[in-house]
Amino acid sequence: MNPAQEEITMPVQRLNHAVLYVRDVTRSVAFYREALGFEPVMELPGAAFLQAEGSTNDHDLGLFQIGAAAAPSPAGRTAVGLYHLAWEVDTLDELERVAAKLTELGALVGASDHATTKALYARDPDGLEFEVSWLVPAAMIDDELLAARARILPLDLAAAKERFGARTRGGVGVSIPA
Repeated sequence: MNPAQEEITMPVQRLNHAVLYVRDVTRSVAFYREALGFEPVMELPGAAFLQAEGSTNDHDLGLFQIGAAAAPSPAGRTAVGLYHLAWEVDTLDELERVAAKLTELGALVGASDHATTKALYARDPDGLEFEVSWLVPAAMIDDELLAARARILPLDLAAAKERFGARTRGGVGVSIPA
């Protein structure tokens, strides 16, 4: 073991929450509520703190209003910055439901098969991108799937549901304990 690693007594365990600057906090709360089922746990003038339905965090997403005149984020185009946040769903059925909702809202901008991860990409009302994904459980990951991570394919939800099961709990042994 690396000596520097031995000094770590409290390693990071997981991301607890993210905070976004938005133009209109009311509009953003409505979007995240409708698109992903987030519920406000606290609201203040110009700010809101939202929790995902299955979360035990105090909050998962903080939103701070900076006004309608705010410029779009240049991150990834002319400046460094965050590309996207990613939230995980439990089943491929749930991923399909979210895809339909994001499509209905005009927010879905892509869907990719990363072999061990099935992903949707969307933009919120301020153009901030986020991902919603389902992770193949560790017990279902084989050498073929690991090798396939070298390429990104279009997401075929019907084929994924056929191979892994529509209601198979994702992430077991990967992002959640087995």
